[in-house]
Amino acid sequence: MGRHGSGTIFFTYCNLRCLFCQNYTISQLGEGSAVDREELAGMMLSLQAKGCHNINLVSPTHVVPYILEAVELAAGNGLHLPLVYNCGGYDGVETLRLLEGVVDIYMPDMKYSDAKTAEELSGIKDYPLANRAAIKEMHRQVGDLKIDEEGVAQRGLLVRHLVLPERLAGSEGVVSFLAQEISTNTYLNIMAQYRPCHKAFEVPSLARPLYQQEFNEAIELAQRHGLYRLDKGYLPLNAYPNLE
Repeated sequence: MGRHGSGTIFFTYCNLRCLFCQNYTISQLGEGSAVDREELAGMMLSLQAKGCHNINLVSPTHVVPYILEAVELAAGNGLHLPLVYNCGGYDGVETLRLLEGVVDIYMPDMKYSDAKTAEELSGIKDYPLANRAAIKEMHRQVGDLKIDEEGVAQRGLLVRHLVLPERLAGSEGVVSFLAQEISTNTYLNIMAQYRPCHKAFEVPSLARPLYQQEFNEAIELAQRHGLYRLDKGYLPLNAYPNLE
């Protein structure tokens, strides 16, 4: 886990339009400030100087060319930390190939197993197809996640999966794909922190927090499919009711 934090840089806007986004003021309303490549490189070096374990680039997909320019400048001035590509998992393979040898840690979401659900909730088409191709390419580049003796990630693939109410995330399809087509050694963060945000209240099935039983089911599915490197959160039992 580390003790000095991740050097996180959020990029304004996102190539997804999730109705339930918890950071919607950044991802959809454009909260942020414009910077040039010199300023972005300076941010990376400043985070390194503060002792951060890595440079964590959040929602970088739509600005990859500019990030590469900034990384080149920063590396020329001493940047040596691992680079984390922290994305929604809706990335083109062609774009990812530009990052080979540059990104050390890929941290994508696997949000959905069903294309229709993805289109309804995130406003995108063919998410599962694009997502799975992206995950395969990421794993080809960096392999399974490697962690040092202090518990700090150094290189590899770390997949996140946010469990949604009413099985909307398609957790079984996600864990089955990872186990069968990527690796049973995949490091998977099954996330429990769903809560209604942004426009989620417009969708009845999203208008409530996650039940403990729904989260437990996702964990059990992952284990049943042979995934064992699970980074899982826990729901406070007094805050989230169980299903009847």
